[in-house]
Amino acid sequence: MNWNAKWIKPSWEPESKAPLFAKHFEAKKPVTSAVLRLTGMGVYEAAINGVRVSEDVLAPGWTTYPKRLQVQSYDVTDLVAHDNELTVLLGRGWYRSHLMCWKDGTIQTELVKKPAGITAELVITYADGTTETIITDESWTVSESQVRFSELYDGEVYDATFVPQEISTAVCFDGPTDTLIPQEGDPVREQERIYAVRVFTTPKGERVIDFGQELTGFLEVNLDAKAGEVVDVSFAEVLDKEGNFYNENYREAKCLYHYICRDGQQTYKTRLTFYGFRYIRVNEFPGGVEKADESSFTGIAVHSDMKRTGYIRTSDPMLNQLFSNIIWGQKSNFVDVPTDCPQRDERFGWMGDAQVFTRTACLNYDAERFFAKWLNDVAADQHEDGYVGAVVPDVLTHVNERGTASAAWGDAAVIVPWEVYRAYGNVALLRRQFPSMRRWVDYIGTITTTPDLWTGCWHYADWLGLDAPSGSYKGSSREDFIASSFYAYSTELVIRAGKVLGEDVSAYEQLHGRIVTAFRKAYPEYMTQTECILAVHFHLAEDCQKAADQLARIVREAGVQLKTGFVGTPYILHVLSDYGHTELAYELLLRREYPSWLYPITKGATTIWEHWDGIMQDGGFWSRDMNSFNHYAYGSVADWMYGVAAGIQVCEDEPAYEKVCIEPHPSEKLDWFEASVETRHGLVSSRWSKVHTGGWRYDIATPVQAEIRLGGKVHKVPTGSYVFHQE
Repeated sequence: MNWNAKWIKPSWEPESKAPLFAKHFEAKKPVTSAVLRLTGMGVYEAAINGVRVSEDVLAPGWTTYPKRLQVQSYDVTDLVAHDNELTVLLGRGWYRSHLMCWKDGTIQTELVKKPAGITAELVITYADGTTETIITDESWTVSESQVRFSELYDGEVYDATFVPQEISTAVCFDGPTDTLIPQEGDPVREQERIYAVRVFTTPKGERVIDFGQELTGFLEVNLDAKAGEVVDVSFAEVLDKEGNFYNENYREAKCLYHYICRDGQQTYKTRLTFYGFRYIRVNEFPGGVEKADESSFTGIAVHSDMKRTGYIRTSDPMLNQLFSNIIWGQKSNFVDVPTDCPQRDERFGWMGDAQVFTRTACLNYDAERFFAKWLNDVAADQHEDGYVGAVVPDVLTHVNERGTASAAWGDAAVIVPWEVYRAYGNVALLRRQFPSMRRWVDYIGTITTTPDLWTGCWHYADWLGLDAPSGSYKGSSREDFIASSFYAYSTELVIRAGKVLGEDVSAYEQLHGRIVTAFRKAYPEYMTQTECILAVHFHLAEDCQKAADQLARIVREAGVQLKTGFVGTPYILHVLSDYGHTELAYELLLRREYPSWLYPITKGATTIWEHWDGIMQDGGFWSRDMNSFNHYAYGSVADWMYGVAAGIQVCEDEPAYEKVCIEPHPSEKLDWFEASVETRHGLVSSRWSKVHTGGWRYDIATPVQAEIRLGGKVHKVPTGSYVFHQE
């Protein structure tokens, strides 16, 4: 990227304070256009004459900073007057904050040491055709700002009474220019305002405000106050079983919200960090905490600016709430990267979570641009030998050492590009990622201890599986079994991608054949639900029907309970319904008792939990150290709801819904079920409902040629809306 502007920083060390950069300039002639290009080491907010240059927040976003740093471009023509002041406020953000791993000698350790720097250029075009370029250089000034503290995990302290005592000249330094790239991802923006639903006093006597919905984003306060009075707030996702404010699960994240008021009516909202919360505790408020009411605070949901494309509604209110929870889990965790959780001292782009959810994500929202940007970081963080870390941006891998990568997490380098291609048909993106996909599969062959299987390495396994031995998080499924299953699956996807691209994949076809043969020889029997699921879903079992029947049997023997974790859960309903056990799949989906998708709703959940029993049946908590109530991974069940219950599927070898296959699977357990997906070719919708005289009514609309399967009959139909009755 061509870049002539200099990097500038304060002449002093701001630590966790947010410096304010400023440049005065004049537009001496009529202006026809003005474009600002800007980035920084942290997150910034830019303004001209006190007006923000964009609705974007938390720019420049989170990328693999040593290799990729996005530059935003803003049309600021309407903001430029004769006399102007351009200001840039810079917080630590993802770039320079002490993330959870900062003491461990990781890449983040080095990033934390970087200066609070920005680089920018403003190109003004005048009516006479001449241009003027204003760049960051020694002519800029820097001062302390009213943001007295800004960290990603630890929140924000803002003093509206602060007036800087010293304004100094900016200092130029050698910042990166070869890593600068244009904005790739969807910008992060404020999306909706969430108003408080109740204010109450807890048994401990604390003033708590409930927004009724867990969200990720900012908190805005509106009040009349005197200078020096303070608003101090803490955040939480849940209450404890006595009804008290509880946030021990935030771990070391301080999540500060400390606002020092000026005189008069005023509004303040977070600017350079974000929070995950449903409840706030008012620790201090002008006139006393009892003065804080529903009108005092507003939650502002923040996420990447994606278009909503998928909707599901049913006759069951709890199932509708589950889908709402899935949507909110995605919104909460799609803040520039697909994070695991938005509230505690983590918020990383965990690969395993992303790969199990990608199909659902691309049904709920148009997430093509979101994933395309993140996949560039996946490829950038991948090592030459093919290694891919557990999170991207990879802030966990040590600078000078690393272990082996984990199955199902590293496999995201293959699975996510394929799912994005499947949803949107972007051959260019698939071609771009293909070398990364291939290197991942090649890498497995270099680290395994058994040819044609993946053995002898450490893995996350079936993370948080309910059949885990005491003291383990990993479930009871054999790690080598899971790893070898994903080795086969990723190899299969490389073959399929290669054929789309016209690549020679004969070597991978031979490899896949050897993996299947070796797998069947090494694992003739399946010991757990997840082992049955993977053997069937990846077509590794010699007799998939027999293995699916085994799964159905052990699910029933467990009392119609799933025992699966992050690896088995996304596929369990698919395996059951694909092999004749659709009603059992519905029993699992609609189960209200623990463990189930609906159990958290009985405990008040408004997002998807990390643990099936984040809040246990007795009201206690699963743990203090790893218990998020806003993790989207188990929300992957929505792809079964779209694809099997409603029956909306991409036809084989027809990506992006160029042709649609619709095969609904109704259940007597529901009166009606409907889903719709806005595809690249138009809106596909499918609804089934009980008919009072017996049987089912199907209402189906398709914007393209479709194949509709009902009761074993195939209807090949053109574009249109159709009604079918089935006795």
